[in-house]
Amino acid sequence: MLKSAVAGLSWVANTLAIATNALGTLVVLALVIILNVDVIARGLFSSPLRGTYEIVQFSVVMIVFLQLADVARVDRLTRSDGFLSILQHRRPLLATSIRRMINAVSAIFMGLIAYVTLPEFLHMRETQDYFGVPGLFTLPWWPVKLVITLGTSLACLIFVLKVITARDRPEMIRAPEHDEAPK
Repeated sequence: MLKSAVAGLSWVANTLAIATNALGTLVVLALVIILNVDVIARGLFSSPLRGTYEIVQFSVVMIVFLQLADVARVDRLTRSDGFLSILQHRRPLLATSIRRMINAVSAIFMGLIAYVTLPEFLHMRETQDYFGVPGLFTLPWWPVKLVITLGTSLACLIFVLKVITARDRPEMIRAPEHDEAPK
């Protein structure tokens, strides 16, 4: 029963992580379009697209937190695994235990970030705080805080599932990368 519940929760978390990663990719595409329009407007009409600076700032934060859970899911966060790789060959149980501890600490940090940003999101949603230059271009803060809260919550869940299942990577179909031999 518990095993099937964890498997079902893992499937939901993995599906949401893939979906938010795809959404983050769409934000990248939108950002590329906005930047190209801005460059063309500056070159042809000597008039920049209003709000490009603000949109770029918001987009970068949104891209990071939309893609965070999927990066954690496939174990692609930037970290040094050299020591663990060597240890994996010599003492696999110790390496697995250390990886579980790292995932547990990561879950705690992601949970803390979500815990701190949720009240900020609720406050900014209520007060309609904005970013930008009034009269020129402004954006509300709450969508960014919502993405940070949801992205770190989902990453926390994925790290918790990695600790429970003792698996760093989900079962998935993918092409071999770099020095991996095809299966």
